[in-house]
Amino acid sequence: MGSKLSGPSGQGGKTIEQNAEINVTPFVDIMLVLLIIFMVAAPLATVSIKLDLPPAVPNPSNEKPKEPVYISIQEAGGIYIADKETTITALPADVCAAQNVTTDCREERVFVRAQPEVKYNQFMEVMNKLQENGFYKVGLLNEDIE
Repeated sequence: MGSKLSGPSGQGGKTIEQNAEINVTPFVDIMLVLLIIFMVAAPLATVSIKLDLPPAVPNPSNEKPKEPVYISIQEAGGIYIADKETTITALPADVCAAQNVTTDCREERVFVRAQPEVKYNQFMEVMNKLQENGFYKVGLLNEDIE
């Protein structure tokens, strides 16, 4: 709130009156500073994720894509590739044997699914073993529980 001095009045002196108008200059200054801060900070807040998308054109050949290997983890600790039981140490060799490919078997897709009761460390043991042996095209399967 400001004050206003007025000139001589009927009382022979100067009087002070209150001014009820809002001074917007400091408000505009603060808003401009905030605008600049947000304009500088907004580009820094964006996050970019690299995606490896497939090409938009369909496969020119009529060959059927290869079926991926499905690894199932049971609650009791059993690991199965399709219907064949395997161990954690034999997992990479069994995955390659199940793929039936002549090229590098680590370049093929592998899907991992686990029962809901499987412990996290059992699941991560399988994932770590696959990653240690160069299997990087690993997908996770989740089944809807109704």
